[in-house]
Amino acid sequence: MTVAVHVGPEPVPVLIEAVRQAGGRVVPLEEAEAIVFFGGGPAELRPMLHEGIRWVQLPSAGIERFADAGLISEHPVFTAATGSYGLPVAEHAMAMMLAAARRLYRAARVQTWEPKTSREFAGSTVAIVGYGGIGRVLMRMMEPFGCRVLAVTDSGEAPGADLVLPRARYREVLPEADYVVVLAPATPETRGMFGKREFELMREDAWLVNVARGSLVVTDELVDALRAGRIGGAALDVTDPEPLPDGHPLWSLDNVLITPHSANPPSSYWRGLTERVTANVRRFGDGAPLEGVVSPSEGF
Repeated sequence: MTVAVHVGPEPVPVLIEAVRQAGGRVVPLEEAEAIVFFGGGPAELRPMLHEGIRWVQLPSAGIERFADAGLISEHPVFTAATGSYGLPVAEHAMAMMLAAARRLYRAARVQTWEPKTSREFAGSTVAIVGYGGIGRVLMRMMEPFGCRVLAVTDSGEAPGADLVLPRARYREVLPEADYVVVLAPATPETRGMFGKREFELMREDAWLVNVARGSLVVTDELVDALRAGRIGGAALDVTDPEPLPDGHPLWSLDNVLITPHSANPPSSYWRGLTERVTANVRRFGDGAPLEGVVSPSEGF
């Protein structure tokens, strides 16, 4: 088995070691059967795809840049890091919901004693829109809180959820949820799936929590909904545009909690990526099914 590791101008030792631990051999690109890619993007990857390449491992869970560039194919097979970062991202979503319930986004900034306005998170109804690896971890984290979970997934499977609906019916969960957690992949079908119509369906005290991709939310319409009090607030680790420009209206709203795309800290990023690389190099060598295979038709 031969695997070429492309890591930009300088090698990334942890990826090279992950390949070797799995029994792979790091070779020049022209000799390779597979690529473990860690680079600048589609323009850098495209010229690397010669006829001998049978598999490409991408470094992130979201692969919309590569899909939009028309690179995702059945030959070579592309795999993403989908599911590798479930724990840290679910942890971040959980922290955001707790901060929203207890109004920590405001309480941590005030400089005078204020009346109590927080609420319990326990017993809340949480809609998970895009129930996959992160959603499964988040479900387990919420178990001690006794939350009612409404899962939106086309797989039809969400063990432990109180309600499971396909993505085409995701709007049906919005009127019931205290928190709407966005975990769907960014595809042409999901972009802008949360806008004016969806915010009008949500409860006036409900929070939108987005730890997926900023493009899933129509930002201007979110700002309008927040200003008008149509929803209770928004907790955003991702935005559109991103980075969120200085002076953007979202920064000034007191019912918004923003983190700078930091749900997956560097330590967990590298741990998750190296584990996926090791597992897939081993599977590739054994001729076993790879983890995180990207569907060319679905774009994730």
